[in-house]
Amino acid sequence: MVKRINSPEDLEKLRSEIIAKSKAEKHIVSVCVGTGCIALGADETINVLEKEVEKHGLKGKVEIKKVGCVGFCEQGPIIIIYPEEICYLKVKPEDVPEIVSKTLVDGKIVERLVYTDPNTGEKISKLGEIPFYKHQLRLLLANNGRIDPKSIEDYIAVGGYKALAKALFEMKPEEIIEEIKASNLRGRGGAGFPTGIKWETTRNAPGEPKYVIVNCDEGDPGAFMDRALMEGNPHSVLEGLIIGAYAIGAHEGFVYVREEYPMAAEHISIAIKQAEEYGLLGENIMGSNFNFKVTVHRGAGAFVSGESSALMTAIEGKVGEPRPKYIHTAVQGIWNKPSCLNNVKTWACVPLIILRGAEWFRSIGTKGSSGTMIFSLVGKVNNTGLVEVPMGITLRDIIFKIGGGIRGGKKFKAVQTGGPSGGFIPEWLLDTPVDFDELKKVGSMMGSGGMVVMDEDTCMVDAARYFVDFLLEESCGKCVPCREGLKELSRILNNICRGEGKEEDIQLIEDICETMREASLCALGRTAVNPVLTSLKYFREEWDEHIKDKKCRAKVCKALINYYIDPELCQACTLCLRECPVGAIHGDKEHVHWIEQEKCIKCGTCYEVCRFGAVKKISGEPIPPPPKGMKPIRKRGE
Repeated sequence: MVKRINSPEDLEKLRSEIIAKSKAEKHIVSVCVGTGCIALGADETINVLEKEVEKHGLKGKVEIKKVGCVGFCEQGPIIIIYPEEICYLKVKPEDVPEIVSKTLVDGKIVERLVYTDPNTGEKISKLGEIPFYKHQLRLLLANNGRIDPKSIEDYIAVGGYKALAKALFEMKPEEIIEEIKASNLRGRGGAGFPTGIKWETTRNAPGEPKYVIVNCDEGDPGAFMDRALMEGNPHSVLEGLIIGAYAIGAHEGFVYVREEYPMAAEHISIAIKQAEEYGLLGENIMGSNFNFKVTVHRGAGAFVSGESSALMTAIEGKVGEPRPKYIHTAVQGIWNKPSCLNNVKTWACVPLIILRGAEWFRSIGTKGSSGTMIFSLVGKVNNTGLVEVPMGITLRDIIFKIGGGIRGGKKFKAVQTGGPSGGFIPEWLLDTPVDFDELKKVGSMMGSGGMVVMDEDTCMVDAARYFVDFLLEESCGKCVPCREGLKELSRILNNICRGEGKEEDIQLIEDICETMREASLCALGRTAVNPVLTSLKYFREEWDEHIKDKKCRAKVCKALINYYIDPELCQACTLCLRECPVGAIHGDKEHVHWIEQEKCIKCGTCYEVCRFGAVKKISGEPIPPPPKGMKPIRKRGE
């Protein structure tokens, strides 16, 4: 039977009881059950772990805890053993018996499962000493590897709802808003608007009721920051939302979760139910006379619904389309009532600020951008996953210290920040500090935290084309500049990648981008030009090569490349001949192979299957003629 919390004293008493119960000397084995680790087999690993713990008579001495995403996703499933903080990576079910017998029973390390530094070969077993974690500052993600996201008591044990008690019983609503304003917390959803000013605007706006909303409609390709927080620590978001509602004077809130995030929706729904049962949500919260209820709204998967007015339109039960913001949604939002919408990460910052103070939060980051930011670091980088860093850290430090540099020893080419509407930042700007204002200066943006690293094999014209095509598909089509502008940009960029570009296309692209930036209804259209303009600005020579020389230096654009077989390297293994889907390759077991260019569809199969590096990819160069007659192969070493 759950005992309702009727006062801050009740909360602290419960916290003490939970901590006292957990103080028994035992190992806690945390297993990541975030979406990524589940996909890699974490469930089966847990099943074997439970059986092995029982088999060795360790029940009561070892607690198995299913935790949220710990960030180093490509290394999953991940197991962390506390209190030693031993971190095991890529754990398969067959590895579990050794972990139990060697580490939990004998106190020894399973060397083959710990992190190996690719540069030094050093084995690192302690979580905080792995370079990926060592250079981060994890505030919002701090408890993701420690608490069960389905347990409100786990959250309370680490200080959960203490900030809510302080806000309700020690602060007036106006004081809370002033504290948020003083912290310089800016919206983590992309725009970077000062959170305290938005709260104040909503509080002072005429009309009742007022609403507060969590935006978890994360749609950027490769981004999963909000999902990880909602899956791993939903109570932190909920606590921030309740504090915000009290400060603003709202008695109803919504959590908008995209349909593709079933676990996030499940975990926040469980958190809401638990908070209601414990008296931390609903009627007369913690005996304060403040009432607040929360509803989870499942989105329909439209990228544009991440825009504030479109999201609110969707909550109303209509098609998620943006509307003109002659009057801000803070004044007229859901059902034309004052509505305050913030991103998942923004709400999760609130309890930290209320508990530790605005001055503490401001001490982290830069003058214009306080606190930390969570990035989804993906692409051609050695260490991919979730990264939480203080604002002001350089791109170079994120990519090379935390990310471990570029995969395969390739050369860095660009990084795109801010999702599909973000700009491409070249190598000579790698020392740019990561904050809202500095990224904007170089033509990109913070966005919601996407960060895609590109290497020398990336074609910057093709990359711009890819994101334009993505945004074209996701545009709601409501306004002409975005709808027609993206359609025309897509046509031109696809023509250039097919070798059909004209020199006058560049001026036309720039004119379209200027119109879209100035006249589009919402931020999707206004920022969709960033990939194109930064690609043109920083990588203009690649555009000129595509248009004038019909050449793609990265050898990516299919129409501008050709394949041929180097007769000096061909070993006549016939693998390419057998795998070619259109029979364009000629030769036999004794003679050099060659490609009939008229038949070749440039699928790249021969290039992928050749084990001797004989198949070459070229662009903008003359194609070597096929051998005359049946040329015998030259064996290696001859």
